[in-house]
Amino acid sequence: MVIKEIEIYRLSIPMEPFVIATGTMDYAQNTFIKIITDSAIVGVGECSAFPMIVGETQDTCLAIARDFAKIWKGKNPLAIEERLAELHLYIAGNATIKSAFDMALYDIAAKNAGLPLYQYLNGKPREIITDITLGIASPEEMAQKALKLKDGGAFALKVKLGKHPQDDIARIKAIRQAVGFDIPIRIDANQGWSYEGAIEALQGLEPYKIQFCEQPMRTYNDHLLPALRTQTIVPIMGDESVYTHYDAERLCKNDACDFINIKFSKSSGINEALKIQAVAAEYAVPCMIGGMLESRLALAAKVHFAYASPNVKFYDLDTCMVGHLEDPVIGGIQYDGYSISISNDIGIGADIKQEFLDKCEKWVI
Repeated sequence: MVIKEIEIYRLSIPMEPFVIATGTMDYAQNTFIKIITDSAIVGVGECSAFPMIVGETQDTCLAIARDFAKIWKGKNPLAIEERLAELHLYIAGNATIKSAFDMALYDIAAKNAGLPLYQYLNGKPREIITDITLGIASPEEMAQKALKLKDGGAFALKVKLGKHPQDDIARIKAIRQAVGFDIPIRIDANQGWSYEGAIEALQGLEPYKIQFCEQPMRTYNDHLLPALRTQTIVPIMGDESVYTHYDAERLCKNDACDFINIKFSKSSGINEALKIQAVAAEYAVPCMIGGMLESRLALAAKVHFAYASPNVKFYDLDTCMVGHLEDPVIGGIQYDGYSISISNDIGIGADIKQEFLDKCEKWVI
């Protein structure tokens, strides 16, 4: 089997403005690729650029995607390790666009084997319930939204923080007053606090029963995470601090975190994500699978990964629920409230509607 051509699409999905500590997004800056082989098998992949986190934009993803396509044309897509090594040799970083190509290779491999991706990865279905994310707003607005989500059946709330510590404490206090203490609250500071600010915020948040805090500080403060853990009872989850399994080992060895958040946009895809969860498992550090602003296609791939990753214990797979104004996906992840399922179709089991793609900017290599 060889790759005949690769189609690349600017997959811009309009959405309600979404605010986190590092900026505001008003559309999902996604890239969609189709790898077409000489055996009539087509692999699909999607990534979502989040510039203020990963340092990639939709435009950089599209530019690098064209280079990747030229590198792979005429080569065997089933040689996954070789193909991915070529991308890493060509350019450092750029994990987001690499993840779309990685995903498409796994889609092809599973389709070639006649299996759903999770079975190809030796996984099995299990119950998955996602949390739902609240962007940063005033305490009153966030409390009202939290109550509405809880009344709508939300399983757990993931609350974006990372501003002034006392303001963030006020936000969680208002939310707890609105929803009570019988629903888990996870917080994500998106690197927004200094070391001193993190201590102030986390100690102030301790009365409000916080399940864990994602990425309280900038990654250059990773060496301070072990000390931070001694200053608070709130468990710490590494997110932007963990791109690769080497990062996971570094944090785990240093007792720097209680949990790790895996995102394909950071790990460069499924291949490295599997290694991250395995390394974390060796240290008994549970993982979460999360995302940026992917559609239900990439989210389906994440469920397949979770089925094959027993050390993934938490699920933040709400990215298309936090304001996407259009759903261009055929198949893909399915929601029953906040419970998640995927089909047993071979491969990822998802595609993008042709009528949506017809409106997208396109390149063919």
